[in-house]
Amino acid sequence: MAKDEKKSKVEAAPSPRVVRALTKHLRIAPRKMRLVIDTIRRQPAQEAVGILMLLKKKGAKLAVKTLKSAIANAKNLGLNENRLYVSDVRADGGPVFKRFLTRSMGRADKILKRTTHLTVEVREGANIWGGRVPEDAKAKNKKKTAAAA
Repeated sequence: MAKDEKKSKVEAAPSPRVVRALTKHLRIAPRKMRLVIDTIRRQPAQEAVGILMLLKKKGAKLAVKTLKSAIANAKNLGLNENRLYVSDVRADGGPVFKRFLTRSMGRADKILKRTTHLTVEVREGANIWGGRVPEDAKAKNKKKTAAAA
């Protein structure tokens, strides 16, 4: 006999929507990738794409693909593209390819070819960066200036 239990549903407060894109096994060391991604942290998403396009580093090309993927994911979920900003970006270590280099007198040196797992999170902010300002926002600004005068 199965017991009849009443399960209560606990509803969590709605959190801001975070959209994530993840690229695994990138053939670049995490240390080199972190130099690139530190430039776009907490930047508006469209501005971050522009910054990465101008950088002359291998990691910038790889990061811009992941960032564009996160922006596309956010658009599919119905978030406003002009309000997106890079809330978090991480370069974690992936698997390491271990190779060896032959040396003199029968010795060998280790070569570690590191890989990276890149995670980019974008979030919808309160500000609008670039693009048009919605009509309701213009109306609010007119009311504020009229009330201040």
